[in-house]
Parts: sequence; structure tokens; C-alpha cells
Amino acid sequence: MLRTHTCGELRSSHIGQQVTMAGWVQKIRDKGGMIWVDVRDKYGITQLIFEEGKTDEKTLELARRVGREFVISATGEVVERVAKNDKIPTGDVEIRVKELTVLNESKTPPFIIDDETDGGEDLRAKYRYLDLRRGIVRKNLEMRHQLLQKTRAYLSDHLFTEVETPYLIKSTPEGARDFVVPSRMNPNQFYALPQSPQTFKQLLMVSGFDRYFQIVKCFRDEDLRADRQPEFTQIDCEMSFVTRKDILDTFEGLIKYLFKEVKGVDLGELPHISYADAMTKYGSDKPDLRFGMEFRELNDLTQGKGFVVFDSAELVVGINATGCGEYTRKELDGLTDFVKKPQIGAKGLVYVKCNEDGSFKSSVDKFYDQEALKSWAERLEASPGDLLLILAGEANKTRKALCELRLEMGSRLGLRDRSKFTAAWVVDFPLLEWDEDSQRYHAMHHPFTSPNPEDLDKLSTDPGSVRANAYDMVVNGVELGGGSIRIHDRTLQSQMFDALGFTKEEAQDQFGFLMSAFEYGAPPHGGIAFGFDRLCALFGGQDSIRDFIAFPKNTSGRDVMIDSPSLIDSAQLQELHLSLTKPAKSE
Repeated sequence: MLRTHTCGELRSSHIGQQVTMAGWVQKIRDKGGMIWVDVRDKYGITQLIFEEGKTDEKTLELARRVGREFVISATGEVVERVAKNDKIPTGDVEIRVKELTVLNESKTPPFIIDDETDGGEDLRAKYRYLDLRRGIVRKNLEMRHQLLQKTRAYLSDHLFTEVETPYLIKSTPEGARDFVVPSRMNPNQFYALPQSPQTFKQLLMVSGFDRYFQIVKCFRDEDLRADRQPEFTQIDCEMSFVTRKDILDTFEGLIKYLFKEVKGVDLGELPHISYADAMTKYGSDKPDLRFGMEFRELNDLTQGKGFVVFDSAELVVGINATGCGEYTRKELDGLTDFVKKPQIGAKGLVYVKCNEDGSFKSSVDKFYDQEALKSWAERLEASPGDLLLILAGEANKTRKALCELRLEMGSRLGLRDRSKFTAAWVVDFPLLEWDEDSQRYHAMHHPFTSPNPEDLDKLSTDPGSVRANAYDMVVNGVELGGGSIRIHDRTLQSQMFDALGFTKEEAQDQFGFLMSAFEYGAPPHGGIAFGFDRLCALFGGQDSIRDFIAFPKNTSGRDVMIDSPSLIDSAQLQELHLSLTKPAKSE
């Protein structure tokens, strides 16, 4: 070993011992007759001291030549520091160096390797192997490791078997775009990288495995954002002979266990909210429940008074921003500008100030008297000093816009505390959603989701009203995981494909293997998948998942460190029976 101790290990109890340390040079302070060098590894930082008269000249001269990020080994005696540093665990001691070895030199790094770095995101992505040396990034990945180990321990203790499923599978048109892989041995045919192991885990249930899990890479060729990468990790699980309650109890237990073990947080019992209630109260199927500010519909109190914006609206709905009644005109104009952003989509904002004297001041005073405004305040459970914010328009768009305004107000009022965690189950999603472009239904979850047993008779007569036997776990407004009880009967699965507009030939071509398996005694089964990268970011108090992935892609889907994706050699293309079409020249 090139070291006897790590850089985070030494304490006052080691004073007087001869030790050898190895790591990267973090910082150098040369005061002429005395040199201090901070050496760093993944465990911490230790200070080395070189002093004229106590350190031989050769070692002293070598210490003067080392630079930041040089890899060094140092041997010496542990001594008490004169000026102690209470900000690091090793701050009571330092090493008086007798022997110094440069194991490898380093160019000056393009940014400072420290928590407070001067490197921008693009630069750090290009030199990700340097960025990973920073303690703040390393701690994220260490927490990821801890979550992985705790997840495996919990599921193994609950009799789940970890099974690996294939990465080269068959492409299907449902869901997001596939990443496809050409087959050299099968000309003009392609594999797809899995968006999830869905059909394989169902086949494992048919095979009698009873309880399966996998911490698995999945791939979706989608536009990227802070919480989405082209390749991502899922905690993927399936169980046989279960009801929805069995699934929810088991995986509520998993998430509560992880929060308790890793964060020391007790989530308590998770409430169940129907999809319909979530959309009505919060305008979202993943509501942030750290604060209230529930929606209240105002159509009956606002329409028929001559205000055309409300009179022509499908929905008039508002929230109560508690304690914001003193907002200035500039602040209210700022909120109006916010809801008018293209990504929000509202045409305007109506406000009502609930004054301390019990009167009301609104942006629509010429249409509504004090008695009318009082009825709005009562509907929204407002008190003097509060502010009512109201939107109107087409129902779905208005709810979506008010959802964004609610979240914005929650942030402005400090109600979205990252150290506070509130979780819930959202249940009873619609089974199908109508797509105007294709003029047919699409599965809201996936084609193997079972209908709610109470709605089975509607599948052929009124498919749009059928509820799914599906569920999502939502934490702090983030969809952490989702799943469903699956269809395990061939006849019902055929009905589902009919409702989705599949021809018999299309269903057989794409999913014939699964339909065939259902004829050999498929048990009732269901499961769930958690977004593991999102779970890590949530635990780390961040919106972006990139710093919880060792080598992430940027928002264009590129790895700028290795310059991928890239062109491949023409000989490779020929082997794969492909040709590269040159882009047309622009006029």
C-alpha cells in the first residue's frame, strides 16, 4: 500500500505516529521558510508541513515544485497543529513530512476542485472526471450508493429475487420513442433498448417467481430536462397474487424505510388521493402537499355579472395566498406577467385584496360589489390580510396555469422547504386518454394496466370513463414512482388492445408472446417502478438529477466529455447494412 492512513482519518490520538498518506494536492501555502500543503482523497483533507531546518532541503525543494492536483505520497510524523481548523475532522493535526514522492504531475486544472468552484456547468461536464473529485459531487454519489444498498436489503428481506432482464429487446410504437440498435446478423432488423422491463417482469410472474426486483437502466429517446436523461435508472418490481393494497403497503414500506435509514425522516402514513380530486384541488396529478392553497371553483359566484372574461369561461377558479394582501401593484403586475408566460398560458389574472378592515379591493371592482367579493373570500376561506388570485378559461388549461401559479406562490412564501417531505398516493387514474391527432385512445399508463374492477363493463361501451387500477407515489410534487395491477387474462388483454385501436394482427405481431403466455396459467399480479435518479435528487434537495449520475448527458443528450453521440466509420455502417444520408444543402 502507498499509504498507511487516508486523508480523512488522522486525529489527536495519532500524534507521534509515523504515517504515510497519498492523494491529490488541494492547496499550497508557501511562506518562504515554511510550506503547508493540503492533500486530499475521497475521505477528507490533511495538512502537510515542511519547515526549513526540520525538513531536508531536497524534500523542501520538491514541495516547492508541486502544483494543484499533483498526485503525491508523503511520509512523516503526526504533530499537533498550532492553528487548529475546526471546519475539518483532521483539523487538530498535521504531518511533519520527512519523505515526499510525486506519483504523478498534473496540468493546472480548468476550474478549482472545490465545493465552491469557479467552473461553469458546461466546463465541468467536459472534465467530468475532475468534477467528480469535488466533495459535494462525490457525496451525492455516495448517497446514491447508500440508497442502492438499502433498497436491495429491504427487498431481499421481503423475499424479492433480483433478476436481470435483456437490454436488446423488441421495439413497440406505444409510449416514448425507442433507441434502436441495428443487428449485423439480421440485415435491416433492429433491436430496441428497453423503456422499462415491463413485459419481462410480467413473464417472470407467469414463470412463478412471485416477487421480482431489478435496479435497472432504461432508455427513452425524449426531449431532456432537469429531471430527465436519455438513460435512467429504475427500481423495478413485480408481485404475484396481490391486490392494490398489498402493493401500496409493501412499497410505502420501502420508501418510508429509505427516508428513515438515509435521511432520518419519518414520513408517517401516506394519504390516498384520487386523480380526480388531485386535478380539482391542485391542477396536477403530482401535487406538492407541503402547503395548502387548494383550488376553489367560483363559476356560480362570478358568472352572469357582465364581466365577459368570467361569463365566457368554462372554469373560474382561484387560490388564497395567505398573508399577501399587502402586495404592491408592481408585485401584482409581476404575477400577471408570470401567468402570461407562453409556458403557463393564461391570458390574465384577477386579484382581490382582503383588507384588514374587512373591505375588499379587486381588479374587477366595476363589475362586482363588496358583497360579491365577500362571497368569493368566504369560498376561499380567506381572512383579512389575504390575497385571492383567480384565473378563468378552458378548464384543463386554466387548472394547469393555476397549478403553476400555486407553486410559484409556494416558492415565494417559503412553503416549499427542501428539508420537509410530504408524500401521498394518487390513485384511480383514467385508463385511457383520447388523442386528437391519431383520433384514437392511448393508454395513460401502458397497455397492460388493468381497469378498475368497478368499471370493467364500460371498457367496450364508454372507454373514456374507465378508471385504471393504477397508482403513483408523489413526494413534494415529484412523481417518484408509479405502477398498476396488470391484466393477466388473455380475453381482457384483447379487449384492451381493441379499445386502443390495435388490429388483431398488430396486437399479435407486437405482443403475441405475452398473450400466448397468458394461456398457460398467468397469476394475478401487479407492480411498480420508482425513478431512482429522481429519488436521489429528492434526497439531495436538488431539482436536477445530473449531479447524482456519475457521467450524465447534457440537455441535448450529448456526453461532451467523450463527444458522444458521434459518426461511425463507413465500414461499420456497411457491416450493419446501413448507409449514411448526407443532409441536404440549405439554399
